[in-house]
Amino acid sequence: MRIATWNVNSVNARLDTVVRWFEAAKPDVACLQEIKCVDEKFPAEAFERLGYNIAVHGQKTYNGVALLSKAPLEDIRRGLPLLPGSDDDGDEQARYVEALVSGPTPVRVASIYLPNGNPVATEKFAYKLAWMRRLHRHAQNLLAWEEPFALMGDYNVIPEPRDAEFPDKWTDDALFQPESRAAFRALKNLGLTEAYLQADGAPGAYTFWDYQAGAWQRNNGIRIDHALLSPQAADRLLGVSIHRDVRGWDKPSDHVPLVIELDV
Repeated sequence: MRIATWNVNSVNARLDTVVRWFEAAKPDVACLQEIKCVDEKFPAEAFERLGYNIAVHGQKTYNGVALLSKAPLEDIRRGLPLLPGSDDDGDEQARYVEALVSGPTPVRVASIYLPNGNPVATEKFAYKLAWMRRLHRHAQNLLAWEEPFALMGDYNVIPEPRDAEFPDKWTDDALFQPESRAAFRALKNLGLTEAYLQADGAPGAYTFWDYQAGAWQRNNGIRIDHALLSPQAADRLLGVSIHRDVRGWDKPSDHVPLVIELDV
């Protein structure tokens, strides 16, 4: 099973590019982020023609996530559960969709668009860290089921200095703050495996290049798109690939697809 994650930066604005990649790469499951449309405006027909079942958790203009799968999707969840004792009425931002991909060995897959958090000295950074606490608790609960699962997506976290071409330029950014990185480490320390590090781990493998200042041409990139696997999924990991060339296509997203392969 090949599972992809890709922040497409508006699925409708880049539909031709996205469909071109789907036709070439043929992922079994794909997690899309920042689709930037409500559910009804998601271009479902373009993907249904390619044989995909679809679960969307959309939002007008901002955010939005989707799951696409050649196999049926079951037990679909839209949004993270609130923390116990929370007095929050809910979360209006569409950043999480999860489903069980049916098959001989069912695999639970989540598409995640973690908050950016900038500027740091604002409520946006507090929201980022609170959202990560909710993800941490939900991952704990998923691990108790002892099933293969993959938490895929744009985490908006640069885990280590090696994950940026010029780490010094990110010291004031929410993606590289000690709190963000510590929350990401804590998530992995639950017992999750970061697929790229297990399968490859070579530095300089970036998944994002800004549109400004020739970042792509200069390889001024960062690695912020990640796949975290339960032990049952990590045991089945065959490989990881970053489709770097897609950043050079017409009308590209500023992110590129990350694809993992599981022996299921």
